[in-house]
Amino acid sequence: MTLIDPAAAQALAEGRHSDPFSVLGLHPDGAGGWRIAALVPGAAQLWALPETGGDPVEMTCVGPALFVCRWPGPWAEGGAYRLRGFGAWGAWDFDDPYRFGPVLGEIDEYLIGEGRHRRLWQALGAHPITHEGVEGTHFAVWAPAARRVSVVGEFNHWNGLTHPMRARGATGVWEIFLPGVREGARYKFEIKGPDGCLLPLKADPVGFGAEHPPLTASVVRRLGTHGWGDHDWLSRREAANRFDAPISIYEVHLGSWRRVMEEGGRPLSYHELSEALCDYVRDLGFTHIELMPIHEHPFDGSWGYQPVGLYAPTVRHGTAQEFAGLIDAAHQRGLGVILDWVPGHFPTDAHGLARFDGTALYEHADPREGFHRDWNTLIYNFGRREVANYLLANALYWLEEYHVDGLRVDAVASMLYRDYSRPEGEWVPNIHGGRENLEAIEFLRAMNAAAYGGAPGIMTVAEESTAFPKVSAPVHEGGLGFGFKWNMGWMNDSLRYMAREPIHRRWHHNEMTFASSYAWTENFILPISHDEVVHGKGSMLGKMPGSWEEKFANLRAFYAFMWAHPGKKLLFMGQEFAQVREWAQAGQLDWSLLDYPLHAGMRDLIRDLNRLYRDRPAMSWGDGRPEGFAWIDADDAEHSVYAFERRAPGQPPVVFVVNFTPIERSHSLRLPQPGPWREILNTDAGPYGGGNRGNMGRIEAREGEGGARAEICLPPLTALLLEPEGA
Repeated sequence: MTLIDPAAAQALAEGRHSDPFSVLGLHPDGAGGWRIAALVPGAAQLWALPETGGDPVEMTCVGPALFVCRWPGPWAEGGAYRLRGFGAWGAWDFDDPYRFGPVLGEIDEYLIGEGRHRRLWQALGAHPITHEGVEGTHFAVWAPAARRVSVVGEFNHWNGLTHPMRARGATGVWEIFLPGVREGARYKFEIKGPDGCLLPLKADPVGFGAEHPPLTASVVRRLGTHGWGDHDWLSRREAANRFDAPISIYEVHLGSWRRVMEEGGRPLSYHELSEALCDYVRDLGFTHIELMPIHEHPFDGSWGYQPVGLYAPTVRHGTAQEFAGLIDAAHQRGLGVILDWVPGHFPTDAHGLARFDGTALYEHADPREGFHRDWNTLIYNFGRREVANYLLANALYWLEEYHVDGLRVDAVASMLYRDYSRPEGEWVPNIHGGRENLEAIEFLRAMNAAAYGGAPGIMTVAEESTAFPKVSAPVHEGGLGFGFKWNMGWMNDSLRYMAREPIHRRWHHNEMTFASSYAWTENFILPISHDEVVHGKGSMLGKMPGSWEEKFANLRAFYAFMWAHPGKKLLFMGQEFAQVREWAQAGQLDWSLLDYPLHAGMRDLIRDLNRLYRDRPAMSWGDGRPEGFAWIDADDAEHSVYAFERRAPGQPPVVFVVNFTPIERSHSLRLPQPGPWREILNTDAGPYGGGNRGNMGRIEAREGEGGARAEICLPPLTALLLEPEGA
């Protein structure tokens, strides 16, 4: 009797059999006995070895790399056997992957099929496990249109004929357990598309590690091995992330923050950053670090905003375990960590998600819906439940596996509108004929609800540049559910104002007051981000007009205005010490500038602003409440002077006043109460690089017509912060 069907043997040899587990491994031989079939490229001879003892059984070669034998004796029903091969590499013993049962259970299948597997990463990807008493790695991937999927790697000489995977029915998931494959193994998926053609080798969409670019393979990484020491931080994180808490964010691109110039200019490792970056940020008084995307990405120049490995921390700085150590180190210093997260688009690289199984699987088939002209990237099909589930689970992955404290979602406007950056006639309306991307809106709501529900105390932040309503309102109130939104309007208006020569500022006074008309419609963050200091925009110092000293004075006054204004704060690295050049991701910050007093003074000003912001509840309580803010003088356009009060219940008020002209002024300032007031900050102070002009640290407010007033000196291009003496 023939032990194996010739057609099946031919299909296996040609790599086109869609169900290899139905042939390979241990199966009834049709005559009351058992037989073993094994596909082992590179073997000239093969034996089956009973694990419980007994003589090896030589197998017969019945086709290219295909061996078969009858399996006699008492070992048949137990199925416990190993294989011994002999070929050009000598002899080797190994476990047959096709004698092992499935790993994924029915619940996994059901949830994946429904698009409701919140912890998708626990089912898909590459997981080192012990299965049926044997150590190895379980691989699983979603590729519903594929005719055949194989795992390839160094362990099988990248030969896709060696380890074709098991299809898991209608879910479109393929899986296999490979005995002996350990953490650190490189791998990809070889996929035969629905037309029978082989696709370029694909990295794992749920891979937890990757090779160092420009290499593109995924790497087996074990999750959950870091011993966390951040319990104290997690227990108070919710209070630190509240909308009325002082939140001051230092935005960092890890690759260009600092480099080891003595070693060829390499970027710092996660381990080195755990000390150098975290200590620096804590010393400056920031409350949070925001990391530009650390997901694995092929092109350095994308800064991580074109990710291929959404589940893999980039290996440019070390392993996934070392990245966990960086987060833990920040937490143990009282710092929250926010990740930039990019669910809005992905690159077209052949090894990535593009046409992953030979079809438009993750993206839209129609380029009018699925292609971003601005970035030459593809757009996720948010209306496909499995794709939405893939992204939602990814958000939870970073929050749960790495204890991340928040996600800042990039390019939200491009997700909300189908006509984003598209001319008329080159976009597809929604089912109601409108421009809103209803599927993306529903995804964002689901993501935010899941994130806040699954990881208490976290925050989500939207980079959203339009007037879309209720971005930071809860989902149950009809909002998108974000905790905060970047205030792009404030940023554009204020930077436009500051770039003007002071003599012209009187004609544009409203650019600095307009934000107060909408400051509490959302929970805003005031961002001076990387986008404002790159691509020819110059550094923050470079935007300022005037002489060299006046540039610094302008910037000091602006930073004080920003820290006093309602809204949380975000500053991109290097701007805290007045980087002169605009940012370049291929180098490092110009740290030598700190040897010069004007630059060191700017850094010291940021440290003091952060201290005041943290220590004075009046400066943060009203960030999200109009009761915490009141204009004192919003109309002095002639002198370019602004003054306002910050308040908090039961706390002393803080008054801010600024002179945005290079002329010293005597100013009559209305104050909330009479009596002595002290300057708690003067941006013209000598330690900051100023001229030490002002009010000698103290002023007296006297009751008069219209309330308490004080005559104060406003130095040129200077901001003052005042509070009642004895507060």
